[in-house]
Amino acid sequence: PCSGVKQDLIQCLKATDCVKIEKKTPKECLMSYHHSVPQECHALRNLYFECRRSLLDNRTRFRGHKGY
Repeated sequence: PCSGVKQDLIQCLKATDCVKIEKKTPKECLMSYHHSVPQECHALRNLYFECRRSLLDNRTRFRGHKGY
């Protein structure tokens, strides 16, 4: 259920200078809050986290999954 958010996050990170020019991994760029990573990527990261967490939360049976 979270695959759409994950793919968007990966594409967002692959388009940054941190990954393309500095040859760092997407995880390194995201964790170091690199200046070339846009706010959109950080928002997608939070959305992906919430989606993954909702898979373990029993309340989502009633509310539905977050994300796409």
